[in-house]
Amino acid sequence: MKTLLKLFCVSVCTIYCVFVYANELPLQIKQTKPSVVGIALFTPLESRAASILGTGFVIGDGKHIVTNYHVVSKDLDPTIVQYYVALSGSGPNPTMHRMTVLEIDPVHDLALLSIDTQLPALKLAQDEFIDEGSALYFTGFPIGAVLGLYPATHIGILSAIAPDINPARNANDLTKQMLSRLKSPFMIYQLDATAYPGNSGSPVFNRKNNNVIGVINKVFVSAGKESALTNPSGISYAIPVKHVRALAKRIDLLL
Repeated sequence: MKTLLKLFCVSVCTIYCVFVYANELPLQIKQTKPSVVGIALFTPLESRAASILGTGFVIGDGKHIVTNYHVVSKDLDPTIVQYYVALSGSGPNPTMHRMTVLEIDPVHDLALLSIDTQLPALKLAQDEFIDEGSALYFTGFPIGAVLGLYPATHIGILSAIAPDINPARNANDLTKQMLSRLKSPFMIYQLDATAYPGNSGSPVFNRKNNNVIGVINKVFVSAGKESALTNPSGISYAIPVKHVRALAKRIDLLL
């Protein structure tokens, strides 16, 4: 009898949690979506539209944006007018904000940028890792902005806290960078959710309190790069938010 009662209580609790999360998520997305921006490269002489490279999100005083370093690592062409921009809003005519790269952290694949205008900022979680199995979601631009700026949200759970090492099928696949990280790896979040190339820089939210717990930076690709779109693995990775805080401290940005 006690066993049956225990199983009943667990089942009721599980159903309740699913129901609560399912009903809260639409509101959570509405709250956070205005703070998620497209990161793009704008070259006026080549196109009237900016070429979207990834995703970013607003932090601090509303004038600072976080994304992946690899999204803004390209050197700008000094012979023509060219600069990075943040695209805010939603729809076919997003607002363009010119950005300046303030700080970079190539090791943790992060970059901090500034804009002149002010946008709603997101709340960051504390530095401590959240528990494995925690429900989460992330919002970004998985296929860019071909038809306009339409952010998409993906849900999943935190499946593991693991070293930041790209798995290699055999010793011949190990690169110099992989070997270096094997010697001193740092821990990142492994997510049971599918991210795509345009999701680079997307904020990952803890569905319990809607705080940002990490930044999407890569997916596990089992074959070639093309398979990230045609045959996704469903395994994504995110840089913990404590590294965002460390980057912000370099310019004394209060979070």
